[in-house]
Amino acid sequence: MNAEQLQRLLTVEMPFGKYQGRLIADLPGDYLNWFAREGFPKGDIGRLLALMHEIDHNGLSDLLTPLRRAR
Repeated sequence: MNAEQLQRLLTVEMPFGKYQGRLIADLPGDYLNWFAREGFPKGDIGRLLALMHEIDHNGLSDLLTPLRRAR
């Protein structure tokens, strides 16, 4: 995890599915858990979803608060 990846969670939108258009950082935990069970997509979007899942699952969402304020 690096600062660039964290920033991308706040700028990249979900490109498909139920939450299409929502920022990766704003996806609900249940949706992220579903991907963790079923498998994350390949590529960049999958890596971002997996990172957001780890952040959410471990209760670290406050890591994103300073980045949200900076936007």
